[in-house]
Amino acid sequence: MAHVRLAFSPDSDDIFMFWPLLHKQVSWGEHTFEHVRADTQALNELAEREGADVVAVSIATYPRIRDRYLLLPHGGSVGRGYGPALVAKTALALGELAGRKVGVPGLGTTAYLVLRAVAPSFEPVVLPISPYRRVFDALDAGEVEAALVIHEGRLHVADRGLYEIADLGRAWAEHTGGLPLPLGGNAIRRGLGAEVVADVSARLKASVAWALEHRGQLIDELLSAETRGDVALDRARLDRYLAMYANGDTLGYPPDAREACQRLVDEGARLGVFPAGGAIEWAP
Repeated sequence: MAHVRLAFSPDSDDIFMFWPLLHKQVSWGEHTFEHVRADTQALNELAEREGADVVAVSIATYPRIRDRYLLLPHGGSVGRGYGPALVAKTALALGELAGRKVGVPGLGTTAYLVLRAVAPSFEPVVLPISPYRRVFDALDAGEVEAALVIHEGRLHVADRGLYEIADLGRAWAEHTGGLPLPLGGNAIRRGLGAEVVADVSARLKASVAWALEHRGQLIDELLSAETRGDVALDRARLDRYLAMYANGDTLGYPPDAREACQRLVDEGARLGVFPAGGAIEWAP
């Protein structure tokens, strides 16, 4: 028996996969669970402090926590030809970013690492993703000349009349010869012990499976419980967002997504973000 502390973001794909477990639609067995929610960069920092037993992290952060966590084989957010958007108020090209201030959601995020891989040197300015309007306000105020928009904020780019410099999912596919973009995943603390790790992993996978099987019902639940006024989700937008990031790839990383996770780690080593040789270790 273990008391398991979960940590994940306020984003709809995260609560979608954890909701069935938290509401006991799948058995807790002999365990107890509690949860906290925080934005992407805060979760990455929490994992580096080993502050949760299961934590949603950017794949780009995994090498920093590899000695303490395994990556779960389910719960991933994978973009296939789509991903975070790099936007500006005026037309720019990737090749014109050198020396410019670019808003990023955190230095440990996958979006930032991918942008470093596909664009020339730029000056990163960390912009918290909550509230979502913060990145748009920074562009309007001229604090940055371009910015990365992730998670549900991605759905509002067209509404803002912004120029899309690049979709990082497409840019990553071109950079890697067609691989999908694994943005985030769930990591589980090694210190729980092999037996608990395997059992909790199975329960979390069952939670994802329940969510996918009861998708319509869960969309209703999420809309009724939504408290983030700035996200402005309606059923159509939520349905679109979940189709992007809570799908069959979330139930289990297929081989190309696992390959992409390792490629992302290798890119980070190539760029000097973390040491080489950091193979991903997967939980059962």
